[in-house]
Amino acid sequence: MRPKRYIVWSKEELDLSDPFQRDWYIRQVLTHGRAEDVASLDWDELRGLLPRLDLPEEIAALWEEYFRAHQ
Repeated sequence: MRPKRYIVWSKEELDLSDPFQRDWYIRQVLTHGRAEDVASLDWDELRGLLPRLDLPEEIAALWEEYFRAHQ
């Protein structure tokens, strides 16, 4: 896939079937993406990935609270 430049500026193409690249891309979307980019993510997948994404503390806390409130 060709990522949007404001999310990923260091690569022209990403292979989202590669787990490392997929995790990295999701982290980039959560830290640099716009609302529509975040909305396009798979919420069930995101919930399972949160512990290993190594997000900035404030962003991780926001998503942990969101999923706790929407169980």
